[in-house]
Amino acid sequence: MFHTSYIEINKSALKSNLRFLKGLTGPDVRFCSVIKGNAYGHGIEHFLPLAEECGVDHFAVHSADEALRAHMVRRKESHVMIMGMIDDDQLSWAVENDISFYVFEFDRLEAAVYAAKKQNKKARIHVELETGMNRIGFAWEDRDKLVTFLVRNLDHLHLMGVCTHFAGAESIANYLRIQNQIANFNRYQWYLRKKGARAEISHTACSAPLVAYPHTKMDMVRIGIMQYGFWPSKETFMQYLTQNGKTKMTDNPLRQIISWKSKIMSLKKVKAGDFVGYGTVYQTTDDTLIAAVPVGYSHGFSRSLSNLGKVLVHGRRVPVIGMVNMNMMIVDVSHCPGVKRYDEVVLIGSQRNNRITVSSFSDMVNYVNYESLVRLPREIPRFILE
Repeated sequence: MFHTSYIEINKSALKSNLRFLKGLTGPDVRFCSVIKGNAYGHGIEHFLPLAEECGVDHFAVHSADEALRAHMVRRKESHVMIMGMIDDDQLSWAVENDISFYVFEFDRLEAAVYAAKKQNKKARIHVELETGMNRIGFAWEDRDKLVTFLVRNLDHLHLMGVCTHFAGAESIANYLRIQNQIANFNRYQWYLRKKGARAEISHTACSAPLVAYPHTKMDMVRIGIMQYGFWPSKETFMQYLTQNGKTKMTDNPLRQIISWKSKIMSLKKVKAGDFVGYGTVYQTTDDTLIAAVPVGYSHGFSRSLSNLGKVLVHGRRVPVIGMVNMNMMIVDVSHCPGVKRYDEVVLIGSQRNNRITVSSFSDMVNYVNYESLVRLPREIPRFILE
């Protein structure tokens, strides 16, 4: 293998997560798998076909480049939806290939109609409404102009959905803001329907609202982080436990589907009082056996984990010592009897009876799970475990 580390994706864990999530959504709510950010670091080309095998047929990406990658590996019956960036000159491609996309400003609407006429085929659109997040979406003040344009161009537009996004549903601190957004969405949606712009489906909920505000499920949910085995926040997990009468943190129905592994590149004995690696950030207090692991910040293992991170060797948590380099880190394996070159190193995942989670090192550097995952480069090879 021409790489210094590799990622494993666990199919049985994904199946388990999807069963749990579909239990929350119920049988009549469509499940949309969010695969933006390279499928949250899991790899679009690996994760999408795997999710299809598990019964998923609707996928959401952020941008046209991600949509192209998804389109290249999807089954014919699966659908791809772009939630964010698509240039006007890419709209014809999207229309031609039945890829739907969000519209959130009038220039985009006009360009969508132009592309539809050019392809002699309806553009499949989701109208995003501004309900209080103040990011993208049609404002309430634009409602008359919006509905007039939509109704006038129904011969060229397939109104697949009307949608919005909630501003921080993973935190109770945003409760009132979310409630206002829900009310604003319902009012806006009702107005569009009344005026003749009736979309096929409504969708507002992603992972956090599915747990915290289950009445926002509507016709479809857009699930990202939870399908990969992570809670949007500790608060969301606690809400789930409370709602279901569970009291133990071990009552976690989600299973992390990703593992990240490398191996020991070199071993060296360092005398007490010597410095390890660049500069003088780590000095040994005893004679120490160190191992070089060929993974660094260029591979997604943050430099901020210098003298903080942990990895698994021989089933033991061993500390990262000294500075994490671009392509290498040093770990203290003094307490791993029999350790040798090429032994497995687990950066994320399980080894024997111990486990390293993404949050176990992202918390140390004030990252969220999302950020740590998407930092994993596409170049790292990924393998599917049954």
